Amino acid sequence: MYEAIKNFAKQFAFEPVVENAEKLPHAEEFIVAGMGGSNLASGLLKIWKPELSVISHRDYGLPHVSEYALEKTLVIASSYSGNTEETLDGFEEALKRGMPVAAIAAGGKLLEMAKQHGVPFVQLPDTGIQPRSALGFSIKAMLKLMGEEQALAQIIGLATLLNPLAYEEAGKELVNRLAGRVPVIYASSRNFPIAYNWKIKFNETGKIPAFCSALPEANHNEMTGFNIAEATRPLSQKFYIILLKDADDDPRVIARMDILAKLYQDRGLPVVEVPLQGANVFYKIFSSLVLADWTAYYIARHYDVDPEHVPMVEELKRLIALRQTK
Repeated sequence: MYEAIKNFAKQFAFEPVVENAEKLPHAEEFIVAGMGGSNLASGLLKIWKPELSVISHRDYGLPHVSEYALEKTLVIASSYSGNTEETLDGFEEALKRGMPVAAIAAGGKLLEMAKQHGVPFVQLPDTGIQPRSALGFSIKAMLKLMGEEQALAQIIGLATLLNPLAYEEAGKELVNRLAGRVPVIYASSRNFPIAYNWKIKFNETGKIPAFCSALPEANHNEMTGFNIAEATRPLSQKFYIILLKDADDDPRVIARMDILAKLYQDRGLPVVEVPLQGANVFYKIFSSLVLADWTAYYIARHYDVDPEHVPMVEELKRLIALRQTK
């Protein structure tokens, strides 16, 4: 895992190639069907281009879309391993419904099916890393299938501009704050996919509970769960609040974040502000996520757990497979 984080920026030098490109339609809307780390990139694309019409589908089958939308929607089935049960089901459903479909995978059944049916696909490098660590590969593959050449030209610069090692010490420092606590990550609605990625990294790499939410919605419900009384203090005292602050957010949201920090601190809750910074939106996104990677990695080290593998996920898959054979 350490090497995967250290070398993360090199993924942006990857040049995705669309096989069966002549069958790739010009689409106005997209459904990205994928689970876990294989579908993290789709939400991040909405930060870069808020008007992008993309549905992140994390389930069996496909979301319901109108017959009119069928004509202009491209389904992108994304599975790093190529063997994700839910994603394969969505891919097959798209074929049954006659929807335009493409695939992203490093191998496995998804790649085999894409070749068998002659649909467009991008094969990712099979480097042996975990799907959550392959975010650079997957976002470039999605941009390629979406025809976003301008974004691809911009994001390739991260291969040289982004230095993951520059964020390692900051990650260690965050661990000193978070040790023994449960992180709750807040961001604006626009930047919520970044907060969600932080949560996933704490869960999968750090092997700890973590939660995330967006402002202003959390000001209307979630924060009241921390209005600490003596009877509820034991429930709240294990949490640590992380505020992902972005100077480009709506000033009203920034003000809400400042006030929320004060409200929490007045109630004895620890709060840390983590600024989102960068020369462009892609740098802002991925520098924050590299910091999240280091923090989660050293959280795992703190608790003496394996930061790489996800044995509980594998156990669940084995139990599902066992049930299906009965």
